[in-house]
Amino acid sequence: MELGSRDNNSRSTMAQINVTPLVDVMLVLLVIFMVTAPMMQQGVQVNLPKAETKALAPQEETVIVTLERSGRIFINKNEVPQGELKSRLSGMFASRTKKEVFLKADKDVPYGEVVKTMAEIKGAGIERLGMVTEPAQGK
Repeated sequence: MELGSRDNNSRSTMAQINVTPLVDVMLVLLVIFMVTAPMMQQGVQVNLPKAETKALAPQEETVIVTLERSGRIFINKNEVPQGELKSRLSGMFASRTKKEVFLKADKDVPYGEVVKTMAEIKGAGIERLGMVTEPAQGK
């Protein structure tokens, strides 16, 4: 036998991919995401009214104005002092082309306060105003 020659019968290459480590890693990632996903929700807790509607497709950078039962107002998670909602929204939407806000009001807030808040939002130049509700139970 020569020095540079190989014996093909003594060695064979394995042409199969071992997927067991891949499956193990994917299952670990799945468990991690399932555990951490419920913790990702943030915001101000309010009692939302129930209504039968279709869910909206997620939009980029959604602005949510929250009106608590106590009368406090939030833009996303930041509290806004009384009387500054209109000016803050005007500043936020000055450079945006899509002027859309969602209003999330506690069901125990008086109707007049909700309408007043809606008027301030519209007065800030917001073209589309959506109301956030919870799905109705039953049916």
